[in-house]
Amino acid sequence: MVTEVSKAPDSRQRFIDVAVRLFTQHSFAGTSLQMIADEVGVTKAAVYHHFRTREDLLNAVLAPLLERIRTIVEEAEAQRSVSARAEYMLSGYVDLAVRNRDLMSVLAADTGVIDMLRSQHDLGELVDRQVKLLADVSPGPAGIISAAVVLSGIVGAAGKLLVVIDEEDLKEHLVQTGRRALGLRAPRAPKSA
Repeated sequence: MVTEVSKAPDSRQRFIDVAVRLFTQHSFAGTSLQMIADEVGVTKAAVYHHFRTREDLLNAVLAPLLERIRTIVEEAEAQRSVSARAEYMLSGYVDLAVRNRDLMSVLAADTGVIDMLRSQHDLGELVDRQVKLLADVSPGPAGIISAAVVLSGIVGAAGKLLVVIDEEDLKEHLVQTGRRALGLRAPRAPKSA
């Protein structure tokens, strides 16, 4: 039975949760608002009440993730040294990617999502800041390439393809691999008293 969803914020969140699952299964381009309505058990009009387009829904899906990336970048930029900034960016991005594996799968492989994200000017600037934080470890073209490889590698490796690896092990290996690619040393452990 198809019903109307209330206007409560939890209804909006239900649409977002279903969208993540369907985007992961069918891609962004392969998921219609009608599919989302059917999955939730409501009319398409109920979806339109919250989201006029799939792009609006995608923006709502990605907004918390992008806001967290902004925070990580700002906090990394506040660190004192080049290596501390890179380490903070690397570990923060790995943690975010592993905690959001479903979304990372969508970001890594869905050209519809990638095209939509490229059209957002402020996102390009955010990506440039991420790359700079990592590339500054080894200035020049090699540093930029290393940073791009690390960021895209994290997104790809954190996706659901590696479900056999538990989250803590995945985080540890991604950070270690990122450090090697960037030429970063592991931070020193504090001396015990």
